[in-house]
Amino acid sequence: MTSLWRQHVLPFSLLVGMLAAATLAGDYLLHRLNLVWVGRYMGIPGTILIIGSLVYSLRKRKFITTGNAKSLLTLHEIGTWLGSLMVLIHAGIHFNAILPWLATVAMGVNVISGMVGKLLLDRSRRHVQGQRDSFQLRGLSRPEAEQAVFWDAVAVDAMTLWRKVHIPIFIVFATLALGHIISIFLFWGWI
Repeated sequence: MTSLWRQHVLPFSLLVGMLAAATLAGDYLLHRLNLVWVGRYMGIPGTILIIGSLVYSLRKRKFITTGNAKSLLTLHEIGTWLGSLMVLIHAGIHFNAILPWLATVAMGVNVISGMVGKLLLDRSRRHVQGQRDSFQLRGLSRPEAEQAVFWDAVAVDAMTLWRKVHIPIFIVFATLALGHIISIFLFWGWI
């Protein structure tokens, strides 16, 4: 039997790693091609994608009633991943202000917590239930099957806390990002 960690946590880690690698590659390419100025403006479409992906949250909480929830969830996942990638490339490796970096860290935590919900939690629940069923089919009693999947079940229980992190961290991210956007307008003299 494959472990919960190898079957579910590893793919999650690879997806996070792909986001990090794509960020580093994008930032490297912009610097290498002398297009650093493009990265400066990637935050705008990235932010628009993230804001657009909130339609799913509005639909889920019944603030809007149109749209297929499953399709909106897919758009939410793709939009936030691509938007986060653009914002991370926008942030680059520049350490010139604390507010944007706090917003970037909050966004990173929010992206990871969202991926925990998407990739790990549902798959992990199905995995643990499949393990239980498999052990019972082999003749183990229910308490023996529960004992056999104990550590995997503990991991799943810990992952259920993701919703308690995801929304408050999004609020922190949104607040910090808004502060960054306002400061850009003020200091660049756009308003």
